[in-house]
Amino acid sequence: MAEMTPEEEEALRREVAQAFPGHQGPQLFEQNDLTHIKHVIGVVSGKGGVGKSLVSGLLATELARRGAKVGILDADITGPSIPKMFGLSHERIMADGERQLMIPVTTAGGIQVVSTNLVLDHETDPVLWRGPVLMGVLKQFWEETEWGEIDYLIVDMPPGTGDIALTVYQQVPVDGIVIVTSPQDLVQMVVAKAVNMARQMDIPVLGLIENMSYITCPDCGRKIEVFGPSKVAESAKEYDLDVLAQLPIDPALAAACDEGKIETAAPEGIVDTAVSRIVETCAVLDAAK
Repeated sequence: MAEMTPEEEEALRREVAQAFPGHQGPQLFEQNDLTHIKHVIGVVSGKGGVGKSLVSGLLATELARRGAKVGILDADITGPSIPKMFGLSHERIMADGERQLMIPVTTAGGIQVVSTNLVLDHETDPVLWRGPVLMGVLKQFWEETEWGEIDYLIVDMPPGTGDIALTVYQQVPVDGIVIVTSPQDLVQMVVAKAVNMARQMDIPVLGLIENMSYITCPDCGRKIEVFGPSKVAESAKEYDLDVLAQLPIDPALAAACDEGKIETAAPEGIVDTAVSRIVETCAVLDAAK
């Protein structure tokens, strides 16, 4: 599907407004009295298996290293992997009985996390919930959680452009998204869907991060493009976006994530450009308030 022109998007908005006069769309989720989330950044992908949760973890870790108060809302409700990555597999969300709010689990590095795997009896239990239930859980993660003071809330989105993504875009005050991709041709095609959806919903796209770009030969240091030549520059040019990072296949980092040690194993500066873009964008928004 070709990207809609600004004129076509505006025509579509007028058509919807005429069909539903006075309809304001879904209302934003509300923050409770014990929550003050300053900025929300979504991490999305057009399909699964590209390392979106890894990027979410890396962004949160680097922001925390810079001294920010960080939270992760794991919106990949049916396929959560954030808790294992941060060594929280045996932790469970507690409830504040007096206020009837959930209390996030805090990582070793001080990052607050809410995820379905932190409320299930076992992390391997399947989540067999239909759309309305999923939307209710997402609302609870936002409205009925005692987040406290959060400078940056990273929302690890499910892959694709389905119900949860639409709900987040419409009912959570997202300041911008980072799109995660990988070198395969198929993935480049679905990047277009993520970009077009964000633009149709008036959500700023901060840039692209390509994962699994290459692997470094341990003997000679040569970069080997396992999945073929990178296409991220082409995608970035087509949609007038910046490439924020090209992440290598790193067996040591993958093993550390499996062991729940992403906060200590994440290489310094691996997503530095992306984090700087997030910080700069949010600073501009703050100045405009």
